[in-house]
Amino acid sequence: MTMPDYTIKVASYNIHKAIGADKRRDPERILSVLDEIDADCVVLQEADHRLGKRRAILPFDALAAHGYSYVPLSLRSCSLGWHGNALLLRDFASCVAYERVRLPRLEPRGAIICDIKIRGRVWRLIGSHLDLSGLFRRRQVAFIVDRLRNLQRDLPTVIMGDFNQWRRRDGCLRLLPDDFSVLPTGASFPAQHPLVGLDRIIIAPQIRYLECGVHNTPLARQASDHLPVWAKLALSPDF
Repeated sequence: MTMPDYTIKVASYNIHKAIGADKRRDPERILSVLDEIDADCVVLQEADHRLGKRRAILPFDALAAHGYSYVPLSLRSCSLGWHGNALLLRDFASCVAYERVRLPRLEPRGAIICDIKIRGRVWRLIGSHLDLSGLFRRRQVAFIVDRLRNLQRDLPTVIMGDFNQWRRRDGCLRLLPDDFSVLPTGASFPAQHPLVGLDRIIIAPQIRYLECGVHNTPLARQASDHLPVWAKLALSPDF
């Protein structure tokens, strides 16, 4: 079934540097999970090695072979993302603007803000991997919200990532604007026996969700310690 021009499918996936339940690093397994999800846009966390030159976990040529391009967020040619946050796009989507954001942190953390044109519409996608500390998570969400308020162009906005926040309506999520919605995607961690929804998709009021969920397949349960979350989103054609 072909989706209308104002509908997209997005996903968020903490790939855990491609280290799976068997303790092996297997980038091709992650790419196969992305094939299963078949999203238009995917925000990744832990997409680069943490030490050394911080090389990309997923080989660039393999991404292309699986039908994805990436937004050039890294300051290093060998890396995929910014503080491990990366954005993958299908070939019918393009990035018209992006911004790297340094977040208040106990340890180095960042967020990405990308304006994406897809099927004739421009959407704003934000990806991040928030702190383990509740105090710093709250500071980080407040910082992202403040940055959004200061952006000149008002766009339908989707915030995705690993929020490290257990409850959907608690903690740092309470600092989101009142008219933003945290989608009921479900429990995504730990992957083999998911109990809590650390991974989130949040939408602005111009957007409604058609479907959302956790991508829980045998392959996904093996590929990372997190399961991906996804949503099909619709935008009013009048917006």
